[in-house]
Amino acid sequence: MGDLLQPWHLVVILVVALLIFGPSKLPGLGKGLGEGIKGFKEGIKGIGSSDDADKPDTTKTTPEVK
Repeated sequence: MGDLLQPWHLVVILVVALLIFGPSKLPGLGKGLGEGIKGFKEGIKGIGSSDDADKPDTTKTTPEVK
């Protein structure tokens, strides 16, 4: 079956994107895609590091004085 994305495949994808979107919109699309990937990675890191639900509650409470 070979490699999924060979250099020629990437060239064809780039040419098709250039024909569909035009050279003026490609930088904006690339920026949006990069920001989306960055946000997705930050979200995944946030989910992995926020295991607060599994930790016991260690806050101290004082009884009310009457």
